[in-house]
Amino acid sequence: MAKGRKKKQLSDKSASAHYKLKTDAVDRLVNSKNAPKVTDEEIRKYTSKGKFSIPAWLKIVFVKFWFAGAVCYFFLWGLGLYVHGLDLMAVLAVGLGVAADLMVNKLLRSFEPEERAYDKWMMVTVRKFWSIFINVLYSGVILFCVFQTYYIINRLIGVDASASADKSQSMLGVEPMLFGLLYLGFDMLLIAVKNNIVNILRDAGAFAAEKK
Repeated sequence: MAKGRKKKQLSDKSASAHYKLKTDAVDRLVNSKNAPKVTDEEIRKYTSKGKFSIPAWLKIVFVKFWFAGAVCYFFLWGLGLYVHGLDLMAVLAVGLGVAADLMVNKLLRSFEPEERAYDKWMMVTVRKFWSIFINVLYSGVILFCVFQTYYIINRLIGVDASASADKSQSMLGVEPMLFGLLYLGFDMLLIAVKNNIVNILRDAGAFAAEKK
């Protein structure tokens, strides 16, 4: 009995020492001042292994495409019977600009890994109340490019918008899917141009600073 009791005491002591060793190691790691900083993106990279994750660029492209198509559906199709010509274009530009500023950009910022990580996917990166006006003007520029594309396509397929009603029925009309794709394409093109210009100016500034 005495031997059994002694063995039990020894095993309890070893378990206690092992547990203390583990807790001491954890405390040292937690309280270490020289521990390397790890970004949220790095943590997400290792914790998301084995899980299916949608690439960031695909989510961004889909969000931009979906909102452009939705604005076309609700504004162009919804108001097309009541508003025409330049008035309809102005309404569309306002709708697209407001959607970009208050919905698209805010949504992108909500799932960016760190602050301003997705600025390269936006034309207007200013985070002020007046950015909405810049987005409306920018949307107007893209809208002009989109409708010029529709016009060129219709001319290439031999359709004249000013022709008779029978002939104009075969023209390529505006619908949300193609509109969203065209809007997305011009948006990405102009943003790429802006990013290249910014990089060139930044490199030129760095080169000038090194020369000094």
